[in-house]
Amino acid sequence: MKIFDSHCHLNDKSYDKDMDQVIDRANAADIDAMMIVGITERTTAQAVEIAALYPGCYASVGVHPHDASSCNENVLTNFKKLAKNPLVKAWGETGLDFNRMYSPKEAQEKWFVRQLETAEELNLPLIFHERDSNGRFLDILKVHYSDDGCKGVVHCFSGDSNELDEYIKLGLHIGITGIITIQSRGKGLRKLVPHIPEDRILVETDAPYLTPAPEKNKTRRNEPAFVRSVLMKVADVLEADPEELADTIWGSTCSLFNINSNT
Repeated sequence: MKIFDSHCHLNDKSYDKDMDQVIDRANAADIDAMMIVGITERTTAQAVEIAALYPGCYASVGVHPHDASSCNENVLTNFKKLAKNPLVKAWGETGLDFNRMYSPKEAQEKWFVRQLETAEELNLPLIFHERDSNGRFLDILKVHYSDDGCKGVVHCFSGDSNELDEYIKLGLHIGITGIITIQSRGKGLRKLVPHIPEDRILVETDAPYLTPAPEKNKTRRNEPAFVRSVLMKVADVLEADPEELADTIWGSTCSLFNINSNT
């Protein structure tokens, strides 16, 4: 079995002291690939550095909507330079978050659009973040991608059935986190997962956040090894063979990020 953690933040300071052990535990759990996601200029540079140190690790470049106020054209220019590294396989995490409002709506929308444009220029798939945007996220995507579809993944999907349908129509993949394993919080997600085509499902940890069950009963910090629990729960919900589902998701993830699936 080969599993791809399609979204983790190994560039978080919580891994500073035991990165080697975290990677070893992931490999022992059949996690053969990890996408380390950038959210600021600093963490993006760190993601690329970490990916260069560990086989099977890749990086994305991007500014999270929380940090949109810190984005500017110089940041995007720097990201373009970083994206020349063959280990950079995606742009993101970018999008809209109108829940906590760490950056004003105007800044979020402006730099979301600019990141869409830059990713398209570089032909990089996108890693999206959406929370409580009240349809604005979809409105912007439709303006840019209604004709030829969008190559990307909605990270940590938490929307409703209508949003799911729209994402599927746009050609997007859907990222499933450890929330699916949580009895109460994951109830709605478990109902929606059967409506996602299997080749559009990605599994992710969002580590160090969103620790799945049963690991969350032992530790607060999530890590890539735990994405195996996400995969197993998705297989359970779909009544699918875990190994066959793992193969499908591995192939889909590699295809999305333009990675040789045989590596």
